[in-house]
Amino acid sequence: MNRYKGRNRHLRRGAILIIAVIFVAVFSSFGLAVLTMSSTNVRVADNQQKANRALESAQSGLEVMKYWLGRVAMPGDTTPADRFSTLTYLLNSDMGNAGIYVNQAYDDDGYPASLGLGDVAVSALTDQSFSTSLQKTADLDVLQMDITGNSNSIARTIRVNYTFGTRAHNVFDYGVATKGPLSLSGNIDMSGATVAVEADVYIESHNQNEALSIIGNSQIAGDVQITNPDAYVTLQGGQAGIGGETGEAALDNVTIGAEPAEFPIPLTGYFEQYVQNTFDPAIHDTSADNTYENIRIPGGTNPHFSGNVTLNGIIFIETPNIVTFTGNVNITGMVIGDGDMNDNSGANQLTFLGNVSSNPVGDLPETSQFDGIRDETGTFLMAPGFSASFGGNFDTLNGAIAANGINFFGNAGGTINGSILNYSDTPMTFSGNSDLIFNRSGITEVPAGFGPEIILHYVSESYSEV
Repeated sequence: MNRYKGRNRHLRRGAILIIAVIFVAVFSSFGLAVLTMSSTNVRVADNQQKANRALESAQSGLEVMKYWLGRVAMPGDTTPADRFSTLTYLLNSDMGNAGIYVNQAYDDDGYPASLGLGDVAVSALTDQSFSTSLQKTADLDVLQMDITGNSNSIARTIRVNYTFGTRAHNVFDYGVATKGPLSLSGNIDMSGATVAVEADVYIESHNQNEALSIIGNSQIAGDVQITNPDAYVTLQGGQAGIGGETGEAALDNVTIGAEPAEFPIPLTGYFEQYVQNTFDPAIHDTSADNTYENIRIPGGTNPHFSGNVTLNGIIFIETPNIVTFTGNVNITGMVIGDGDMNDNSGANQLTFLGNVSSNPVGDLPETSQFDGIRDETGTFLMAPGFSASFGGNFDTLNGAIAANGINFFGNAGGTINGSILNYSDTPMTFSGNSDLIFNRSGITEVPAGFGPEIILHYVSESYSEV
């Protein structure tokens, strides 16, 4: 019995060893599995991190391109077929000035089909970069842009759409908008026909800190917005006022460092289609009373109209020219000066010394020569590159006035159905004794010849990760 019991205890001691070995093997396998799983998780996390960085790089590229595409503005008369080529030119110019090279690809006809950026570094430390490709689609109003972000060997792509649209010009929200300073002296009263805001004033004056000077008893009924952050206003005279107030209180109606407004591009060439006749100084007697209809005044003729003149339809004035009216002028139509809106030299001039009467284009006779012109509303004078001076009275000027340097003097005054735009950075002056009444009520469309700029709109709902 004792021998049997001893052998049984020995057998039990061997079973425990086997069980212990089994447990060691099981726990070793479990530890190896945990190690393997941990290593896999680390690799997955690393890849996920790289993928997230790649997506971040693509999103960074989207923000970069939104900035540059947001700066694009092309003339309103750019045809849909020419928009992408114009966009390519504008981006090359704008980004090229910043030292950024734009890649281009062309279609079989040699026209730009796509453009974009090559690898642009986001972070050298994490090996992040992005590239972009902007291309035309079958719809000429829609562009498709792919932005690919990279991080090491991982890439992620974002796809978005842009559409061409137009931007209205809020300078027409002002009675006077000038790139240069504004000076009022004497007894000038600028008021609104119905409400004071019709006589609001917008001034840039980036080349001269004295943006507004009011001397004497002159008044601006509306508020004044000045974009130059260093600008100041000079008021001299007890009645010099802004916004219905005088003295220091008047300055409460002035905003310094205001948001900039857009000046439209005057499309003077558009009106050449209506020109049918040509002024000839050898034939036309400028000292006599005469009527001119849809007429071109060739450059270099420098006519001086001393007689009373009736102008109907389009009066198209080429550069260089100095055109002077010392007699009375009756205008039913538009005066167009075909100059350069960046020309502030004053070499081209339009001067009205006599009284001016103006009638809307809708009053033109119902004859074929004025077909189309009767629909071109909202503009009285469009003369980029010309200085324009008014020295006589007028009852009403039916439309906007735009020139490079504008001067009202003497007793020049009356109602202006629209805005005055000065494209010159030289001072715009109002002097003498006159009332200028701005009537902008009911004006909802951009005046004729001022095509709204074409810009690009980002279509946020088109965002997708591909």
